[in-house]
Amino acid sequence: MAYRHVIVESEAKLSLKNNQLCVNTFHGDGTVPIEDVSTLLIENRRSVISAAALAALARSGSAVFICDEFHMPCAVLTPFSQHSRQLEITKKQLALSVPVKKQLWKQMVVAKISNQAKCLSLCPHAESANEVTEKLKSISKQVRSGDEGNSEGHAAAIYFSALFGSKFSRSDELDPRNAWLNYGYAILRGCIARSLCVYGFFPAFGIWHHSALNQFNLADDFIEPFRPVVDLFTAQFSPQELSPQNKRQLTNLLNYDVRISKNMYALSYAVERAVQSFSAVCTGKRKDLLLPEIVPLKQHSYE
Repeated sequence: MAYRHVIVESEAKLSLKNNQLCVNTFHGDGTVPIEDVSTLLIENRRSVISAAALAALARSGSAVFICDEFHMPCAVLTPFSQHSRQLEITKKQLALSVPVKKQLWKQMVVAKISNQAKCLSLCPHAESANEVTEKLKSISKQVRSGDEGNSEGHAAAIYFSALFGSKFSRSDELDPRNAWLNYGYAILRGCIARSLCVYGFFPAFGIWHHSALNQFNLADDFIEPFRPVVDLFTAQFSPQELSPQNKRQLTNLLNYDVRISKNMYALSYAVERAVQSFSAVCTGKRKDLLLPEIVPLKQHSYE
């Protein structure tokens, strides 16, 4: 299983040799087995990568992120047609009935709100943390099929105000915490998109998100219960300006613990477990998704 998350911060030339990703920089050279690379983030805009390396990464199921002039991920290259029966999987994905989609979306919203409550409970400095935590738990129990009544939106309004203060706004571009959140969410989204593609899904067709301008609607469905991991990290370590070190830390959240069905997994593998469960739902083998429960921030141990 791929487990390495490679970040290229300085000017570099990336190429392929003997199925190794070769990274050549002014500071030295290094190699990483292609099969070990789960994600590759190219932050330096003067870096170059060969088509052979990109093709090998795609065949291996890796996600490649490209950053813009503000060092924020602006594109992700995901594997294409890597599943042996992609047409069959896509047909089953598109055949999901509206009632099933509504139930799946309900599960995602419940998991997201429950994780928001857990996030607040792990941040005792948050405003009215105990009171809002209990309120979020109550809201999570009231979510209806398809989230009729928009429990997700109501929960988000009180959650962010409690977590970051009543003056916090997600639309405030000058607040450095939003830069942290946006960066972390972008990394998560790419990791999810990569896993969906590897398992043969067409990410433009979502369970609930359905924008005609979004080629990753399905990833935007699955990201919801994972977002509070980024929120928790941001609440505990911001609000300074987002630095290169902070970006490495946010990317490394993919290696942090989350719980699924009483077992601890690295977040990146928890994404894969969630996608696997969706595959089982599409083929009629199960009804419920395997979704994460956040825990105190801790690097996953593979021992």
